[in-house]
Amino acid sequence: MTTKLYDDVLMEHIRNARNYCVLQDPDREASGTNPLCGDDMTIYIRLAGDRVQQVAFQCTCCGVSMASASMMTEAVSGMPALEVLENVRAFAALLSGSEVPTTGDVNRRALLDTVRRFPARLRCALLPWLTLEAALLGREHARFTS
Repeated sequence: MTTKLYDDVLMEHIRNARNYCVLQDPDREASGTNPLCGDDMTIYIRLAGDRVQQVAFQCTCCGVSMASASMMTEAVSGMPALEVLENVRAFAALLSGSEVPTTGDVNRRALLDTVRRFPARLRCALLPWLTLEAALLGREHARFTS
């Protein structure tokens, strides 16, 4: 197993981040900051009824946060908002190691495998997800709880 932080899957999302833009006239928007490293992120959401139609982001952040946000925007677009919130909680549990992934796309598994080898980067991977949660819940800012 390789011990390098940025494997091929992450590098693809860092170099060619999906949905890295300001979404004009979003229905929801929130910002988040990683208090340990200073990464800043804004998540923009367009809703269609109870579904997340489109998600975009802007950030000044490290590659782990960038890749996580890119993967996240692809994963949640089109999902019901409640399912997205469930995915946020499940992803946080997977990152903490309290759950073991049994299914999931290759991108998220690559991110999990990579970040678990570098625990100091857990918050970097979690930042986009917590910011997405904040936006869906109508909060302006993401909150780290631990």
